[in-house]
Amino acid sequence: MSNTTEKLQKVLARAGLGSRREMETAIADGRVKVNGKVATLGDRIEMRDRVSVDDRPVTLRGAEEVPRRVIMYNKPEGELCTRKDPEGRRTVFDRLPRLKGERWIAIGRLDINTSGLLLFTTDGELANRLMHPSTQVEREYAVRVMGEVTREQIVAMVEGVMLDDGPARFTDVQEFGGEGINTWFHVVIMEGRNREVRRLWESQGLTVSRLKRVRYGNIFLDKRAKAGEWTELSQDEIDDLAAQAGLAPRKVPELTPDEKNRWSRDKHKRRPVQAMRKPKGHRSR
Repeated sequence: MSNTTEKLQKVLARAGLGSRREMETAIADGRVKVNGKVATLGDRIEMRDRVSVDDRPVTLRGAEEVPRRVIMYNKPEGELCTRKDPEGRRTVFDRLPRLKGERWIAIGRLDINTSGLLLFTTDGELANRLMHPSTQVEREYAVRVMGEVTREQIVAMVEGVMLDDGPARFTDVQEFGGEGINTWFHVVIMEGRNREVRRLWESQGLTVSRLKRVRYGNIFLDKRAKAGEWTELSQDEIDDLAAQAGLAPRKVPELTPDEKNRWSRDKHKRRPVQAMRKPKGHRSR
């Protein structure tokens, strides 16, 4: 097999059109063409091939040409991890700074009732590696649990329980304060399956009343981003993430004056949920 060919979905993700999974769906739906022919899953291409998505040509780039930016976003409860919602509900992408010729790719997801740390990048390969189970990236959550929690229940969740989609376990559970039915814990998990943290607690007959992600790999949610706000990660932080993903460091490109102005406007225009509440005395029509 020639080393000059790469999987089609990998090249499309690198072009900033979405995650590899989204690109696989686009290929399966017949929306992608290579050299004028409808592509199929499993196709490999070279950089000289002509590729289009929805009949729009795609500019292909080598891995070293993709700008590697990463931002940390503090997701409030009530927002969806999807680009568009048919019901018009707020999504995490509504608040992010706008990009020209690039696209933010979410590194993992949080469900609508979970808040906290979300990372977004322009580098599809970085996103894919960090999300892949083989990379073994730690995710840490603050959890408020309703009900009395026993040592036996914690031991069971650390040793592992069988969920409907396979075995699951926490690699660490630490009590973090509170008492009675309002006890907080910090838990660490190594993968990002759907509602896995909640389901692990539910397996012990316990209900999670609040859930917030506070760490992804080496990145901790901190005061730089309040609920509904984002901040760009530093070169060192991005290099650390890349190292975890087994990728070489790459210089983060400086924002152009136009980008700086646009990002600054976006940051100040998009307020957290709390700031968007209706003033007292406001009556809806």
